Amino acid sequence: MTKQQKEKLDNLYKFSEENYVASNEEEKIRKKKSKEREKRIKKRNTSQRDQFDLDTETVIGMTNRNKQRKTKVNPSKLTKKQAHVLRKRKKMKKIIKFLTLLFIIIGGVVFALVSPIFNINEIQVKNNNLISPETIISLSNLSEGQNIFRFNKGKTEKEIKTNAYIESVNVKRKIPNKIEITVEERERNYNVEFLNGYAYINNQGHILEISEQKLDLPVIQGISTEQEQIVEGNRLNVEDLEKLETVIQIMNICKSYDLDKKVSTIDISNKNNYTIYMEQEKKTIYLGDESNLNNKMLYVPTILNENKDKEGTIYLNGDLNGNFKPRFREKV
Repeated sequence: MTKQQKEKLDNLYKFSEENYVASNEEEKIRKKKSKEREKRIKKRNTSQRDQFDLDTETVIGMTNRNKQRKTKVNPSKLTKKQAHVLRKRKKMKKIIKFLTLLFIIIGGVVFALVSPIFNINEIQVKNNNLISPETIISLSNLSEGQNIFRFNKGKTEKEIKTNAYIESVNVKRKIPNKIEITVEERERNYNVEFLNGYAYINNQGHILEISEQKLDLPVIQGISTEQEQIVEGNRLNVEDLEKLETVIQIMNICKSYDLDKKVSTIDISNKNNYTIYMEQEKKTIYLGDESNLNNKMLYVPTILNENKDKEGTIYLNGDLNGNFKPRFREKV
């Protein structure tokens, strides 16, 4: 082998060896980069797990053994799986809170219904004058020893109002064991002649009571309401209610002249001629219809004073704007 050939062979061997070494170096660098990339990915995943805390729903910005700083989760930065878990946990917490509150309420209700602490030991009736407390308590169907929550307030009030004297009623529970019943009663204003007795009515025509005794109140005669309709709790018919408005007007005018206590009877049988009888004065007064009542009553005090102790009739049932003049006719 010549020297020149030997040199070529050496150069070729050297070139192959250099290529082999370079190839090994590249492989090492590639493996190293691959390992470093895997480490970065692993580190990033670990960091994300550390930052998301499902129990506290916070992101941990700085963690060590002595101190942790927490901030609220930003939902936009959560993965779909994390967001789903978070929503599920929130929903579960709401359900638990609701069930806990429900159990507390149920427990409280059961306790209130069975505990002797809430048994009624006093029933107080207020603002009653005509109806006795015993009657009102009896109507309420309440009794001592009964649980304060085991009755329907609205139904109890409705039962009390079945008494015609009761205009309104308010039943109040006073925890733990007292009941307060406050009533508003209707006032008796007139006696209405009825068969052999009287029906007591108020200014609204409510029939409050049927009795054989006449109260010291004006008696209304001549009503048109059917006798079978004269029942406690009912009202007079429409025609009588209209006439009653005129009666109230007459009594108010009489009161302005201090004559209301002297009115014994008012006859409403003829709406064109209302008639007043004053037993103390022994006089009957014909008023005519409901027109000009104020003007008509102006003459009554003067005529009464001029004819004291005389029994007779006062005529005011004419047209005062015409030729008619009020007059008194003594009974012969």
